[in-house]
Amino acid sequence: MDVRGNFRFRLTGSRLARFSVARFGLMAIPIAAIVAIGAAIALSAAPAAAARHARHAAAKETSAVALDQIHVLGGRPAPFGLNAKAAMMVDARSGATLYAYNEHEKIQPASLAKLMTFYLVLKALHQGRITPDTMVTVSEKAWRLSMNSTVSRMFLQVGQRVSVNDLLFGLMVSSGNDAAVALAEYLAGSSDAFSEQMNQQAKELGLGETHFSNPDGLPVPEMYTTAFDMVKLGRAITQRFPDAFTYTSAKDFTFDKIHQPNFNALLFYDARVNGLKTGHVEEAGYHLVASAHANGMDLISAVLGTPSAMARRVETEKLVDWAFRTFTSVQPQWHKTLPDQMRVYGGAADAVAVAPAEVPFVTVEHGQEGKVTLAGSFSAKYLVAPVRKGQQVGALVLMVDGKPQSTIPMLAMASVGPGGWFKRMTDRMRMRL
Repeated sequence: MDVRGNFRFRLTGSRLARFSVARFGLMAIPIAAIVAIGAAIALSAAPAAAARHARHAAAKETSAVALDQIHVLGGRPAPFGLNAKAAMMVDARSGATLYAYNEHEKIQPASLAKLMTFYLVLKALHQGRITPDTMVTVSEKAWRLSMNSTVSRMFLQVGQRVSVNDLLFGLMVSSGNDAAVALAEYLAGSSDAFSEQMNQQAKELGLGETHFSNPDGLPVPEMYTTAFDMVKLGRAITQRFPDAFTYTSAKDFTFDKIHQPNFNALLFYDARVNGLKTGHVEEAGYHLVASAHANGMDLISAVLGTPSAMARRVETEKLVDWAFRTFTSVQPQWHKTLPDQMRVYGGAADAVAVAPAEVPFVTVEHGQEGKVTLAGSFSAKYLVAPVRKGQQVGALVLMVDGKPQSTIPMLAMASVGPGGWFKRMTDRMRMRL
């Protein structure tokens, strides 16, 4: 799991000397000697730092997969490989896969499991079962995680009452295992019961390559996921709960006077990035599921199994920058292709509103926007009551350069029941004319 300690000290020059004297009682050691010792330590650390830098530089140049194994939108040549076990990026609006390899390879999710915890808490908020101000009492189990220096935590205290809002920041910014357990216990009574809800929700979302065993992601053998499923989950979070960005885009969080920056370091390097979550366990490597927005385009990516925290940030940034430079999302106006209502005969209303099942978006390379067109048709010239809400009445076909890309059903937006006897007879005569 991601790990951080309680405190950070930035001590230089005389501050180092004063801290040394005050903290360790080194009254007999001259300040100059202390500074000299510090310099010697710095010099001895330089080769190790240089070696680490070299390893990072080498990591940037290493691809975990051959270029011909990478799938790029439209069958285009892969622009580069990544130093990661698996990766995937999609246009969140169109759903188009821009880049992928090993996306169905199962891997230990680590703290990425908290994305499902996050989803279920946001769902409870939107259903009105809880509010951001709902107070949660911290259990001993959650507190014990806050005392574990080997895992990430927001430093909850046993018996403490903490708002759902603070726990969500602690979950997504501090990556708090203690926050995950506190939320899980409040919503489901226990971590085990909440894990069952996580797997049920995964099934409903179509995450067929994922299994959760706890709300925090602490590694157990039977827990796994894939880049494919993590991208799908990230897309579901951002599309269904726009307020998720309040938590995922926050660069830092202070709780009980303890200040912690977001583990997602990419937030500090690229203003287009607005979420979502990091993860790390020794056996799987370093993960990052990221979201980004620019110029009307939304991206979701999963880069799993990189060799370092720096690598997951660098490799994801490489993907984000390439995607924004290469592609754009186009939203053709379907109203120019089909009307927004249909005539209804024999019903309590004379017409019903119709619309696509989803907003039509298509992803193309920059400069190809003019090649996007829509074709559409209704299944019949009119409808006969009763009409059911959600009933398919036609279809839209998205095309690029004359080639079909996707088909979107046209649906009735409301139900129309049968009209009275006289209305039905009158409309029956009109249908025959």
